[in-house]
Amino acid sequence: MSAAVADAAAAACASSNNSDHHNHRSVSLSPQPPSLPLSRYESQKRRDWNTFGQYLKNHRPPLALSRCSGAHVLEFLKYLDQFGKTKVHTQNCPFFGHPHPPAPCPCPLKQAWGSLDALIGRLRAAFEENGGEPEMNPFGARAVRLYLREVRNAQAKARGIAYEKKKKGKKPQQQHQNEQLQYSTILSKVVQGEVHANHLS
Repeated sequence: MSAAVADAAAAACASSNNSDHHNHRSVSLSPQPPSLPLSRYESQKRRDWNTFGQYLKNHRPPLALSRCSGAHVLEFLKYLDQFGKTKVHTQNCPFFGHPHPPAPCPCPLKQAWGSLDALIGRLRAAFEENGGEPEMNPFGARAVRLYLREVRNAQAKARGIAYEKKKKGKKPQQQHQNEQLQYSTILSKVVQGEVHANHLS
């Protein structure tokens, strides 16, 4: 993590602690069931929100949502890396910057930047929809934005790809939604079934 991200994370944590006694608005980890069928996006968002709530309960020591800061969100994102499926080459790897490596390598698998970015977007919206105030939203913290930017840039260099905005289309959008739904489902199972064996201090 760069100095900028570290400083921002520390500031987010301090801000969260200093503002606890000013924040009287309760944030619910258990959203009320809707009367209408959920869209695919809403289903993903609810699943992610429940998963994050489970992660907080299994955290060591347990962490209340009201005390969750940008620093804790970074902790969560880094925890997810161990379940990633995207090969990210190190600078010492001969395939660093190669978009199509001709052979296997021992470089680590991590969560793809796109998946993390979409996940944070859903959690940020869910936080406010469940009673959280925008100015207290840990998913919108500066430290989180800087971290995602660093991950994007680092993975672009390591994988030899460029993250650019794609033109909207029905088929690509549908494919993206399917991938995000699959990712969200796997994430939920992973955290609920294995987080207790990977306690974070």
